[in-house]
Amino acid sequence: MIVIPARLASTRFHNKILEPINGVPMFIATAKRVQNVDEILIAVDDEEVLKIAKKHGFKAVMTSKDHQSGTDRINEAVKILKLSEDEIIINVQADEPFIEPENIAKFKKFCQENSQKAFMFSCYKKVDDSLVDDKNLVKVVTDRCGFALYFSRSRIPFNRADCKSYKAHLGIYGYSAKALDEFCLFETSFLEIVEKLEQLRALENGKKIAMLEIESESIGIDCEDDLKRALDKFCK
Repeated sequence: MIVIPARLASTRFHNKILEPINGVPMFIATAKRVQNVDEILIAVDDEEVLKIAKKHGFKAVMTSKDHQSGTDRINEAVKILKLSEDEIIINVQADEPFIEPENIAKFKKFCQENSQKAFMFSCYKKVDDSLVDDKNLVKVVTDRCGFALYFSRSRIPFNRADCKSYKAHLGIYGYSAKALDEFCLFETSFLEIVEKLEQLRALENGKKIAMLEIESESIGIDCEDDLKRALDKFCK
């Protein structure tokens, strides 16, 4: 199942999930992009957002406004639906209205084929060094087996020697319902607080995150400048 956490409040971009993309709110545009890959569930925290989701024909559930992360919100939604602990959950962020459905399908297969090898799954794409100092672009370094070593908003690896290619993390996650619940029982970690990156909670608790490389032109909408760039690129 694909679960889209749709939190209305946003500190960097007020009510961004309601911004229109091709005539529909951003979170609906995201859901429409991936609706043919798997069943969709939208986890919301606002009655109006719930109504919009249902108006467009998507299954949606109300979750607490108090969640500090999309993962916690998804976990509540999974519990409401009483899904099996072996169910693979794919977390697609509500601010990814241009994500390629073929990449989500590829990621779904990756999670299914490697479900016993890692605690969580996520994606990255290769970028050159012209983009790497953008603090909104999260970088990841991996080991030789494709597992994440660290995520940061800073330039990693730091280029004391020549380095022209970096791995940009994409906010797509996969986990079993059981692993998701375990993750949410961990205390918020030091590195998670410092970097404002919740996936570091798993690494600090010794869990493996398997990373899939994909090619993507999508632009995640973290701020108004991102929205302008995306609209200029995809909606001309």
